Amino acid sequence: MCLGVPMRVVSIDGTDIVAEIDGVKREGSLMILDDEVQVGDFVIVHAGFAISKLDEEDAQESLRLLREALGAEDDEL
Repeated sequence: MCLGVPMRVVSIDGTDIVAEIDGVKREGSLMILDDEVQVGDFVIVHAGFAISKLDEEDAQESLRLLREALGAEDDEL
């Protein structure tokens, strides 16, 4: 099973990004996302691609629910 995870974009180089959540960084691509993305924005990363952009409030709520479902601490996945 794959899971799309909200992550904060920490760097952009063309269509390549590095995104981070809870200290874990992953490389990804903006190739399939039409929205303009800047460093600091939240995106849903799935299978190496940013598939949607979301505001910080929605990202934090999604992360809270994901952590709750996984039984993780409040600030860790």
